[in-house]
Amino acid sequence: MASLVSPVGPVDLGRRCHAWIPSAGGWGMSNAGLVTGRGESLLVDTLFDLHLTRAMLAGLAPLTGAAPISTVVNTHGNGDHWFGNQFVAHAEIIAARGSLTDMRQAGPAEVRALLAEDSDAGRFARRIFGRFDHRDVQPVLPNRVFDGETVLDIGGTEVRLIDVGAAHSAGDTIVHVPSARTVYTGDIVFVGATPVVWHGPFANGLAACDLLLGLDVDTVVPGHGPVTTKKAVRAVRDYLSYVHEEATARFTAGMPAADAARDIRLGPFADLEESERLAVNVYTVYRELDPGLPPLDGPQSFGRMACLAHP
Repeated sequence: MASLVSPVGPVDLGRRCHAWIPSAGGWGMSNAGLVTGRGESLLVDTLFDLHLTRAMLAGLAPLTGAAPISTVVNTHGNGDHWFGNQFVAHAEIIAARGSLTDMRQAGPAEVRALLAEDSDAGRFARRIFGRFDHRDVQPVLPNRVFDGETVLDIGGTEVRLIDVGAAHSAGDTIVHVPSARTVYTGDIVFVGATPVVWHGPFANGLAACDLLLGLDVDTVVPGHGPVTTKKAVRAVRDYLSYVHEEATARFTAGMPAADAARDIRLGPFADLEESERLAVNVYTVYRELDPGLPPLDGPQSFGRMACLAHP
């Protein structure tokens, strides 16, 4: 079936920067970005299925006609930020080294397998991802990796790529355009939805927020949610700090991670969408405190969230 969602379209941020914002929120509905220069452009992320990515590229065509996409940056290895790469395979596709590791471990085949599972995890995945069509997605991986930081010249527009390390995922990149005072954060920042730390440590997520807060920027394009300001970065930092403190207290008291996730009251963060992500966040904290705990694979992560969403 075709994807059941349609994007809103491009948002002109000024000074050669644009955001692509979807028409609806929820799991998998990610943002993208475009930075234009003389005769070429840089695309920040592709989308979760081919229908959405095709529509985005068509919507950006008035901008990319005179400045074709020469470079793509995948901010991290979650599928909703790179499953459309096959439509931009002609470009140089760049990602942090850790992101490439994630892509190899959790590509479209693994997503299709999760969606086919007859389990709580599979049913939960179908509920949140059922509107997307992954049947024809072919994994097109980055053809350039970087470590730390690199600077690109996109037709005279300087773009800084900063790998903030393993935080939300095994490798997260922020894309900073100094001349536009704009930053694309990938999933370091969510607006209106619960942040999720699949990999961690939490300290890296907090450090990434601090890095963003220290940048000379006015405009923040999150991985999910509307274009925003540093206020949203502070809100994410506050959530991460709160969850880390609450989970640590329960770990110290000997409470199992699943029980801790059910026990934590989210207080000022109770209105955030996708609150079931707390189950993954708590387990990530527990793994930091007890490195002997095994990492969760995709089905295990989604199973824990399913239990929290439907106890």
